[in-house]
Amino acid sequence: MSDRPITLAAIIGAHGIAGEVRLKVFADDFASYKSFNNGALTLKSVRTGSNGAIARFAEVADRNAAEALRGTQLTVPRSALPPLEEGEYYHVDLLGLPAVSEAGDALGKVIAIDNYGAGDVIEVERPDGKRFMVPMRPEAVPEWNDQRLVIHAGYAE
Repeated sequence: MSDRPITLAAIIGAHGIAGEVRLKVFADDFASYKSFNNGALTLKSVRTGSNGAIARFAEVADRNAAEALRGTQLTVPRSALPPLEEGEYYHVDLLGLPAVSEAGDALGKVIAIDNYGAGDVIEVERPDGKRFMVPMRPEAVPEWNDQRLVIHAGYAE
């Protein structure tokens, strides 16, 4: 996989007057990362807040500086993510992949991954703009890699 930036959280506003920020976190273990945005922000602390997490960064000294960061995405390089076990994947690695049939015919590209409670569901957009969904299970998606996602014929109709 490439070492593109992966968004782990977004700053949604300031918290208090001492430079803390409120975060919307997209990672299970956000606190294990210390450096974000190519070293521009260094995490000093993070705790649970009433509507997300509250973080303090070394470079943010007051409320004005915290407010100025509203909307900033906090990224790390893809290589900073923990390694995966066989059969595991990061959503970011599947998004944008070409989807093909087992015969190699182009079906479209992966545009979304949702989970409605029974596991991940891949949404594929065909070249004509129509979309279809496929459960991310071995019987529907027998294989994938960093180049393509293969969909069993019975699920691509």
